[in-house]
Amino acid sequence: MPSQPIVDFDTLDLSRPAFGMDEVRKFCKQRGRFEMLDGVLLFAPEQSLCIGFKDVRADDWWATDHIPGRPIFPGALQCEAAAQLATFDYLKRRPDAENVFLGFAGLDSVRFRGMVAPPSRLVIVTRAIKARSSMFIYEAQGFVGRQMVFEGQILGTVV
Repeated sequence: MPSQPIVDFDTLDLSRPAFGMDEVRKFCKQRGRFEMLDGVLLFAPEQSLCIGFKDVRADDWWATDHIPGRPIFPGALQCEAAAQLATFDYLKRRPDAENVFLGFAGLDSVRFRGMVAPPSRLVIVTRAIKARSSMFIYEAQGFVGRQMVFEGQILGTVV
């Protein structure tokens, strides 16, 4: 059974990004094919909440091979997108963490609850559970429309 959504989408205006790729790139070092965020829709540090998105396209690099004739956005890349959003949130809230690089430390309780097929917008919601100077744990959920397609915990560490 899926968890309850972290946010009530009816209370949010997600029609335009709060931050585009220039701001995302200040905090997330992945480039090219491994940039899994297309923007940040909401940054609410007072609520430990961050919402971002990935526009899933039929011409994405993975789409030809996963799965031929019926592309499905890989779950591992959904988790990578959530980790990048958690990294953005963690570092943006810590201006003193200049030149800090965060590594993906693990996943807990991940469940995939639906397919993500192009064309679609994967909306990722993260909420900090623990955020210390050397590590973090974020609750993460992904949605296409209002359907939850994945959930789990993202663990990161300073490397």
